[in-house]
Formats: sequence, structure tokens, C-alpha cells
Amino acid sequence: MLRFVLRRLLTAIPTLFVIVTLAFFLIRIAPGGPFNQERGLNAQVKANLEAQFGLDEPLWLQYVNYLKNLLHGNFGPSYNLPDFTVGELFAKGLPISVQLGASALVLALLVGSLLGTLAALNQNKAGDYAVIALATAGATIPTFVTAPLIQLVFGLSWKLLPIGGWGDGALVNKIGPVITLALPQIAIVARLMRGSMIEALRSHHIRTARALGLSDWSVVVRHALRGAVLPIVSYTGPAAAALLTGSIIVETIFAIPGVGRYFVDAALNRDYTLVMGTVVVIALFTIVFNLIVDVMYAVLDPRVRYD
Repeated sequence: MLRFVLRRLLTAIPTLFVIVTLAFFLIRIAPGGPFNQERGLNAQVKANLEAQFGLDEPLWLQYVNYLKNLLHGNFGPSYNLPDFTVGELFAKGLPISVQLGASALVLALLVGSLLGTLAALNQNKAGDYAVIALATAGATIPTFVTAPLIQLVFGLSWKLLPIGGWGDGALVNKIGPVITLALPQIAIVARLMRGSMIEALRSHHIRTARALGLSDWSVVVRHALRGAVLPIVSYTGPAAAALLTGSIIVETIFAIPGVGRYFVDAALNRDYTLVMGTVVVIALFTIVFNLIVDVMYAVLDPRVRYD
């Protein structure tokens, strides 16, 4: 297992290099620049700004310099927020996005797994149909519809929750964004769990366990659940990376100062370093969580061996 982990970490280096290279040149190809404004800057002022940030150098040299800085953990300054470096913005926004994402992920796994298991145990009955209907609605209704509805009902009408804002991390400020983030994930997890649980309950070892007289609780929790949870584990890797690095729509609607909003503003304003920093962080999260998923597979399924 240790050799497998080390091998995966080594292969992650060229993967990350390719991602950084593609992102660096793609953002430069896009029309416009960080100092192109509607009214336009004075030519001399624009030239001075580009010289200050090294944008007047050849593109290949900018790329080499960026890689050198990145190897030292330096994401560079933000072009449109000159009082902050990209690292400082992440230090402020990433913990907020991680709190929201982690809470939404835990809620989705717990509620979705429970609903999926109940649906599988009541296959082709009213409870099963209800879970399928709710899961379909949750997966199809976009977050830019769900978020305003939560604000309208729980914020404006019932006045139970604030409409937006972070409020120094108060619990009431987290409820709306967390529910909005969790709803589509609950739907997906519920459908995955239902299908895998039905398959697990039909397997030979479950029939043997029932024939030996084990209780339904023991059959489902101790035997069927271990195999049924594998598709959920696979899905959790990319889902965790996406949730923990911030949701653009949810953070914008609820005015949450996470990294998702930084990415939107950076893309619109061609803030090259902030866009690149966001891409690198998302790539790192994805690589790490996929590695965790592979390790969890070996723990949960004795048939999987990497060495």
C-alpha cells in the first residue's frame, strides 16, 4: 500500500505540471488583459503596470518565472486586488469554502445514504418511489433556483435565517448555503446508494447470511452496507474536491467571501495569478481526494490489492 501511495504521488507531479501549463497559456489566449478597462488606461500608465508585474516580458519567460515562484509556494500578487497576494486571499477565503463544503458533504453522505438504503429495502413500494422522485427533483433543480427560494422562504417570509453574509461564521449564516450545496449531492448519493444496495442485497453472501438466521439489521449494516458503499466512495472524491474549493453560484448568491467568488471576479477581470492559483488548488484537492478514495477502496473491499 505504501508503494502504491508513493507511486501515485509521483505520478501526480507530471499531472499537475500539465494542468498548470494548459491553464497558464489558455488564460493568456483569452482576449483582454488585467489592465484593459472600458475607458482604457493611459498608455504610459498601462505600460508601467505591465512592467511592474512582468507582463511586458516574453510569454515563455513569464511561464518560467511563474513555475519558479510556484515551486516556492508563491502564487504571486493579485492584479486587480493589489493590496493582497493570491496566497493571502486563499488564506482568508479557503477556510470558509472548506467549512461550507465539508458540512454539505457530510450532510449529503448521511442523508443520501439513509434515503438510498430505505429506498432499496422498500423497492417498488411507496417509499422507494418517493425517494426516487425527491432525488430526481434534487438533481435537476439548479442551485441558482434553490438558493433564492431558501432566501425568500426562510429569510424574507419566515425570517428564520439571514438572507446572506458570513457573519463571522455564525451557524445561522451557514445553514442556507450548506443546505443549498447539499441538496443536489443528497439526490446523487441517494440514487447511487439505492442501486448499489439493491445489488448488494441480491448477492450470494447476503443470501447465505439470511439463511444462517442473521437479523435484518445485521445483514444490512454489517454485510450489505460495506459493499454498497463502494460507489459512494468513488463519487465522494471529485465531489469533495468540488465542494471544498468553493461553489461559485452559492457563494455569490449568499455573499459568502470564499474562493468561489474570487475565481469569478478573477476570470472576468483577467486576474491571471488569481485564476492560476484557483486552478492549482482545485487540482491539488482533486488529486489528493482521488488518492484517498483509492486507499479507502482497498480498506473496504478485500478483493482490491495494489501491491
